[in-house]
Amino acid sequence: MGKYVLKRIGLALVTAFIILSLTFILVKLLPFERPIGDDSKQIAYYDRQYNLGYVYRFDRETPEYGEYLYKSPMDKGRSFYYYMVPVMEQYTRWLGNILTKWDWGYSKTFMPNVSAGVIILSRIGYTIKLNIISVIFSVPIGILLGIWAALKKNTLTDHIISTVVMIFISIPSFVLISFVMSIFCYNLGWLPSSWPPDTAPTSMKAMGYIIPVFCLSFGSICSYCRFTRAELCEVMESDYLLLARTKGLTRRQAIVRHALKNAMVPIFPSILAEFIGILGGSMILESLYGIPGIGRLFVTSLGYKDYDILFVDMAIFTTISLLAGVVLDLSYGFIDPRIRMGAKK
Repeated sequence: MGKYVLKRIGLALVTAFIILSLTFILVKLLPFERPIGDDSKQIAYYDRQYNLGYVYRFDRETPEYGEYLYKSPMDKGRSFYYYMVPVMEQYTRWLGNILTKWDWGYSKTFMPNVSAGVIILSRIGYTIKLNIISVIFSVPIGILLGIWAALKKNTLTDHIISTVVMIFISIPSFVLISFVMSIFCYNLGWLPSSWPPDTAPTSMKAMGYIIPVFCLSFGSICSYCRFTRAELCEVMESDYLLLARTKGLTRRQAIVRHALKNAMVPIFPSILAEFIGILGGSMILESLYGIPGIGRLFVTSLGYKDYDILFVDMAIFTTISLLAGVVLDLSYGFIDPRIRMGAKK
């Protein structure tokens, strides 16, 4: 089991390394975008890039060194010329800066000359809190609806729940939030139409969670309901449950002691998979509702072409997804003792 865990973690790290490396190289091959701001801010940005090893700096024109980027204003009769370092050389220096200094670079246009890591840390709390609340809200409701539908199989209740789930599971969260905001924010005026600022009253901040949590949870509730119903219906038709009934257990006892316990084995690990899906869906939703999280920051950094922020954001989403996949695999062994990951045949 220990060897299997180390192997899975190692494969996850290798996968993250490949994804981030390809992202860095492909993004750096795009046309360069100059930073915004006056000359002092631009000089500060290029000097940081020079210190990180991403650009050359000379006190004279040196066109043979690559793409020309910027010329600083004359100061004491001297100007500096900045040229782009080749992409693969930037890549090796980028890896070196991360491994030796944990330096992921600096913002170019979004928040000029501010560390990308600092920007991410100031915003990651919003995304994590929003997604955790959504999972806490959606898991019990979805599972309970699935159990109810399974116990009422082929009845009117089951048909209603299944039909509603099939209709609403296909609605993306960004479509749902537009519809909800139109009704409850603009028509009725019950809820805030955007994320409340940090200076807003506590009651207003709490109301600000209602729309994004509901829209993020809605699809998950439908997924949990459908998956739970399918698993529980399959278990309830199994031979061992029929044997339990013939031994004298009531229907309720057989379901609680055996059916639910065995149906939960594949259901609980799916919660992690659904969390990854919520995390990805929150990117667009955060942008629509104005939530200052890393999901919105990912979309914003693409628009601003602020690639250093994009790399850190990409690293966080990639790491969370891969580690969740590792935990997902290992969770089967903890939930069901009969399952042993990495065991020899």
